[in-house]
Amino acid sequence: MTSKKQTKNPKSKTLNKPRAASHARVKEMITEPDSTYFLKLVVVVLLGAMWLRFSHPLTWQGFTVIAFPIGAVIGLLLIRLLEKDQLDRKIWYAVLLIVALACSFSPTGIVI
Repeated sequence: MTSKKQTKNPKSKTLNKPRAASHARVKEMITEPDSTYFLKLVVVVLLGAMWLRFSHPLTWQGFTVIAFPIGAVIGLLLIRLLEKDQLDRKIWYAVLLIVALACSFSPTGIVI
């Protein structure tokens, strides 16, 4: 009988660890101020709108290149290097892609 009472449930110890880790993650996400988040949003939108447009289309191996998304390339690198949280990186990638695609049809960018 004593062996049954001394046996501990191994699941009781492991249940609290994920909860504590998720609680710490929620605290970490709240610490970024709204002004910082808005500044990042403005920078990502501006980078997505930066296109390098050519006054005369370039032809390279049968492909005609009218514009190059230089801001999107720089933005992808900056987001990958500077943003720590994976969820925030996904959000910034989505915003950058949508803005770059929308600005590809508009006359925005630098013309050389």
